[in-house]
Amino acid sequence: MPDQDLILSWIHTVVEATANVAFALSGLLAGIRKGLDLVGLCVVMGLAAFGGGTLRDVLLDRRPFFWVDHPTWLWVLIALGVAAIFFLRARDFEFTERAIQWPDALGLGLFAASGTQLALALQLPAIVSVLMGVVSATFGGILRDVVCNEIPTALRDRRPYAVCAFAGGWVYVLAVHFACPAGTAFLLAAAVAAGTRAWALLSRYELPAVRSAASGD
Repeated sequence: MPDQDLILSWIHTVVEATANVAFALSGLLAGIRKGLDLVGLCVVMGLAAFGGGTLRDVLLDRRPFFWVDHPTWLWVLIALGVAAIFFLRARDFEFTERAIQWPDALGLGLFAASGTQLALALQLPAIVSVLMGVVSATFGGILRDVVCNEIPTALRDRRPYAVCAFAGGWVYVLAVHFACPAGTAFLLAAAVAAGTRAWALLSRYELPAVRSAASGD
């Protein structure tokens, strides 16, 4: 169905662009918090925005990458970095780790849905498709945190993170299985992934930790 393919392509472009901006914002806040210069801000924003999607596309052998096919977003990131240097740092804003988590949650939900959709469109097994969604949703944040000399949130934060992306991916799979429209499936999956992450942040719910007997905890 060409119309369906056109709708999916349009939805993917919009979702990918929105997710890139959300993760770029999280990278911007993280970079400012670490006192990076303009080059550092642009690097961190680029890794956060495009890292997960690029790794997903490498694994799925998709070309061209989103940022190659839509180079305008590279200029958007540079503009954000310049604006941060000349505007945000001149004012009294508090760039806390918690502030970074909200755009990160939005990007997590959107990339989880987008990655799962792309893999399913290639007729990959459901579990592989969901894991592609998890890779898309988490790897950009991991690169952002590593460059900022932090243990990645996906690995140290006991509040659900990758689990949220995993749940959102399965929501997309189930929605497609029950013949939901493409847009509805996207919204449901993104809402579940981002919503469960937001709930975890607000409620401070934590997953059980694996404790070593030698640690004495």
